[in-house]
Amino acid sequence: MRVRAVILLLAAGTVAAIHLASSYVAGDGGLPPRLSLERALPTAGVGLEHLRVWDRARHNGRFLLGGATSSPASAVGIVDFPVGGAADPFTVGLYYTRVKLGNPSKEFYVQIDTGSDILWITCNPCSGCPTSSELNIELEFFDPHKSFTSSQITCSDERCTSGLLTGDALCSTSNSSSSPCGYSFQYGDGSSTSGYYVSDTIYFDTVLENEQTANSSATIVFGCSNYQLGELTKPDRAVDGIFGFGQHESSIISQLSSTGVIPRVFSHCFKGSGNGGGILVLGEIIEPGIVYTPLIPSQSHYNLYLESIAVNGKILSIDPSVFGISSTHGTIIDSGTTLAYLAEQAYDPFVNAIIAFVSSSVHSVPSKGNKCFISSASVDKSFPYVTLNFKGGASMPLKPENYLLQQGYVDNSIIWCIGWQKNQGSGISILGDIILKDKIIVYDIANQRMGWTDYDCSQSVNVSISSGKNEYLNAGQLDVNGSSNIVFDKVQLLFSIALVCIHILRSSQL
Repeated sequence: MRVRAVILLLAAGTVAAIHLASSYVAGDGGLPPRLSLERALPTAGVGLEHLRVWDRARHNGRFLLGGATSSPASAVGIVDFPVGGAADPFTVGLYYTRVKLGNPSKEFYVQIDTGSDILWITCNPCSGCPTSSELNIELEFFDPHKSFTSSQITCSDERCTSGLLTGDALCSTSNSSSSPCGYSFQYGDGSSTSGYYVSDTIYFDTVLENEQTANSSATIVFGCSNYQLGELTKPDRAVDGIFGFGQHESSIISQLSSTGVIPRVFSHCFKGSGNGGGILVLGEIIEPGIVYTPLIPSQSHYNLYLESIAVNGKILSIDPSVFGISSTHGTIIDSGTTLAYLAEQAYDPFVNAIIAFVSSSVHSVPSKGNKCFISSASVDKSFPYVTLNFKGGASMPLKPENYLLQQGYVDNSIIWCIGWQKNQGSGISILGDIILKDKIIVYDIANQRMGWTDYDCSQSVNVSISSGKNEYLNAGQLDVNGSSNIVFDKVQLLFSIALVCIHILRSSQL
């Protein structure tokens, strides 16, 4: 049976890399391909209001046109990327990766967003689009007319028709059959992007077991943005586009899994400290301690059944209906959100419990609409722990760093503010990066479940290479010089086998 490939996306503040097991799949001769992942850190010194504005800009209804065709990967492997991250505490945080598109190919920096589906890239020409970024990256423009493998999706294309059925694509009755299949997305703060859909090649540069490189590729449909307005145009957080990782059938995850290129599952481990970075796997991370909870079916986002919240082990007195499931209530996992937003009726009980459990050495300080504290002691010793309890007995333990943001200093003390916000007038809770960091998060779309466990995201992880089987490779960061540890692993394996053989031989001679 053909084993589907696993694509890995990694990052670090230095040169990123992968630590691989000494064998993969018999006869395949290679290891899964990956893309690089990078992180711009948002936390220390950034005002909460600034982050709230940014989150509002990131909440949107983006969905990608469906039905793209894809070609099998020509090689299966992993590639080393030199990766950096913007650690400037005064930038708004986001995780991003690089994708390689077109022929001849070009690399583009795109934000990782599990709260949307569409992959869209800034195209040439583009009105209002940013030309520079303060994230220490060089922005590019995709020009479909300069790619030999690019083709425009027209209004007569079946893929555009299927998009229209779900409101993803735009074609009016006056459009001719040859008119481009367009899209337009409005952001919460009034900013927007519009453009049209194209089909082209996405590449995965790979490293085989013999440490030779090869290229894998697939044909996908993605958005070509030729107009942007508002927050998207600002250089302080500008990237080349957005990489939506939603579960809609037209997302890149669905496009690639529908043709057997990857399994219909992906995982990430976002590093919250230092220069950030982390691991993003188009496949399933397998680690002891991962707990799973079911996804709510037939939802456009990754909605979970949140049942209760506990502070220092004490369940908060929140009406269970607050966590009910409806069009106006629910809990969403979204890596495209920096903070966390609690349903209005759950917020005050949460904040009051935090205040009740803080150490006597912690003092409240005045702040504009936020609850802030000043403390000279360790945050782990001064503030309570929080637990989110989900259906199926799956609990998510949270450290104080998962709900607090460092906002400044007074003498030798640190000012901490609660980073969770009240979702005013709404029963929706959104769990963003502040909660997701320093954890393995598994989005098992095929089995409609999500899993997680606390993890040091600078370490390697085990990655499943076959759905439902225990075959795996070991993936993580490479050392700073970028050299692969494959050879070391093989030598270590042979050395271990030799020791066993010597032991058996000596035993037989006794």
